[in-house]
Amino acid sequence: MIKKLTILATIYSLFSLSGNQTLYAQDKLEVDVGGALRFNYNLSSWKEGQKNRGGDFGYDMFRVNFNSSYKEIYLNAEYRLYSEAFGGGFLKQGWVGYHFNEQDEIQVGLNQVPFGIQQYNSHNWFFNLTYYFGLEDDHDMGVKYLHVDDRFEYNLAFYKNSEELTFGGDSESSPNRYSYDVVGRNKEVNQFNGKLIYKFGDSIKSRLGVSAQYGGLYNLDTKETGSHNGLALHYEMNVQNWNIKLQGMIINHDPKNLPGESDEILQMGAYGVPYEVASDFSVYTAAVSKSIPVKLGPISNLEFYNDFGYMDKKVDRFEDSFMNVTGVLVSAGKVYTYIDYAAGYNHSWLGGNFVDDFSVGNPDAKWEARFNINIGYYF
Repeated sequence: MIKKLTILATIYSLFSLSGNQTLYAQDKLEVDVGGALRFNYNLSSWKEGQKNRGGDFGYDMFRVNFNSSYKEIYLNAEYRLYSEAFGGGFLKQGWVGYHFNEQDEIQVGLNQVPFGIQQYNSHNWFFNLTYYFGLEDDHDMGVKYLHVDDRFEYNLAFYKNSEELTFGGDSESSPNRYSYDVVGRNKEVNQFNGKLIYKFGDSIKSRLGVSAQYGGLYNLDTKETGSHNGLALHYEMNVQNWNIKLQGMIINHDPKNLPGESDEILQMGAYGVPYEVASDFSVYTAAVSKSIPVKLGPISNLEFYNDFGYMDKKVDRFEDSFMNVTGVLVSAGKVYTYIDYAAGYNHSWLGGNFVDDFSVGNPDAKWEARFNINIGYYF
């Protein structure tokens, strides 16, 4: 963050937002203001018109971050502006936190759900396959307790619901959001999460963890509440300039739909558009990266990576989904550029028909790919 305002502690109120940085107890009110502006180029194998003109280059996203702290209380949030086609503007995260001490804190508001490898289960701009089912960098409305010490980390959380924008008695959840959630005629409610990480190793630093979640699915038509649950086993290793992430998840949904409506498929939504996802599935991911410090003009580091994901749908007649992204992150001062070759099979964002690739799928589908360059200035 390059802009810092120090305000006397006698000022009573503040509104602020932030990314991952945490500010500890301060005698004066501390405020950091930052953000990012990103542009994107892409060339997709399944878009003939785009191939004919050599791809497209345009606006991706503008965001504003604020972060503040006064004594043990802090405020953290991030607001993003996308094009109208991708949902427009929405809050990615935003919570009020309190530090009990250097190891324990509580967060209330729109905070990251403690499930699986965090903050990201990936290295690339597209994330891993887990993101597209609300299982990576997901944020919901609730309260979370965090403990971090030298050997263990654990989180306990309760989420009343995902982002709620309308507050109507029978209003569907809007897909205008950053992270994927259940939308349509079912709504996520009353979700409990628990996560435990054991840290070990010196030259090879390891993080072995297990995560669990259980919550309700309220159906707007039947007025009944079904359920959903998930279990994840995850491992992350850092050695020298290498990072490795391995993860397996079992996910189940049991909606109480109207008679005759399938309970094998759910609607999930983000970025303004919903799509179908299989109700029950397992997802397995493996991600590896290698950072290489360099001196190439303004370029100081190159991070090469490969992130792989496989979705195993429990219904036999459904076609499974795959994703693989190979690329490099180029760091040059405040400019970060992701250069990715992203390939997908029965993947809504990578060559599919978007509607049912993550549910029924297409047995005649073929692998499609997108060459993508995302350029961001972070301040």
